[in-house]
Amino acid sequence: MQPGADDYEYRGAPPPELRGAPDPPPAPRDAHAAARRAARRRRRRVWAWLAVLFLLPFSVPLVFRGLDLDGPSPVPQMLAFLPWFLAPAWLGLVAAVLARRVLPVVWAVAVLVATGWFLQPYGPDAPAGTSDPPGNRFRVLTANLHHGDALPALRELLRDERPQLVAVQECDPACAAALRADEVRDLYPHRVIVEGGSAEGSALLSAYPLRSAPPVPGMLAMPGAVVDVGDRSLRLQLAHPMPPLLETIGPWERELGRLADFADERAGEPLVMAGDFNATQDHAAFRAVLDAGLGDVARLEGRSRTPTWPTQTAPPLGAQIDHVLVSDDFDTHGVTFFDLPGSDHRAVLADIALR
Repeated sequence: MQPGADDYEYRGAPPPELRGAPDPPPAPRDAHAAARRAARRRRRRVWAWLAVLFLLPFSVPLVFRGLDLDGPSPVPQMLAFLPWFLAPAWLGLVAAVLARRVLPVVWAVAVLVATGWFLQPYGPDAPAGTSDPPGNRFRVLTANLHHGDALPALRELLRDERPQLVAVQECDPACAAALRADEVRDLYPHRVIVEGGSAEGSALLSAYPLRSAPPVPGMLAMPGAVVDVGDRSLRLQLAHPMPPLLETIGPWERELGRLADFADERAGEPLVMAGDFNATQDHAAFRAVLDAGLGDVARLEGRSRTPTWPTQTAPPLGAQIDHVLVSDDFDTHGVTFFDLPGSDHRAVLADIALR
């Protein structure tokens, strides 16, 4: 058959008129999907940076805590509130998970575990059982009066609770005069009062006979006394080292060190040390005082992290910086915390017994 006029036999490429339209170009990448992926990456980077911001400031104090050091300012100030590191650590973990980054997640878990470990009470548990006769029991009160402003609250507390031994800090000249008045003298005929400025003055009051003993040196008065309880004698020492402010970190550490040396030198002697230590169990300088053979009555009674300062938030939030410490010559029978209107500290009342 002969090809017709409309037939065309070809070999190779078709003629131009039969080639048709050119193939379409490859489909462009979905611009919206690319934009979404870029936005997700940006969000993850933001969450990663937030995780770092939540974790880094609190990781540094934890490192010093693990090294048994207090470090430079602001590390000691932050260590006072170590239990509250849990909140930013949890936020850091959430941010790390949203960032989908393994390293921040591991970091956040490490901060949570370290904080939880350090939250354990420091020191041994109280011995099981007591055998002290009732006559050997007495009460010790420590109260920071905030430049004497809480003196009326202290007098009311003394009338209501009748502690036998009282350690008073920040007793200004007006406070010292009031403690010598008949109302207080009738309850506490024995006393050691060191007058000073609004924060420097301190006092020891006793229902038992006492005689003054050399003080522990400090920028704030820290008097001592020997107290006769029945036929036994004990050493009573007031504690009030400088607070760990930016310019007083050095004196704070040195004065806590002197208190630790004082306790160590009196090992084997009944010792009660009470006051505003300006330190918690998360400070290495305070743990050194405990390691000298003293037990914190609050810890022995299961109240080791009950806040005593500042009263604007304590309780429930704050730090326990006011303590009653005892040597192992004593049994403990309870501890109570009292608000002191006019003071930024709570008072601590410990029931103890000399074995």
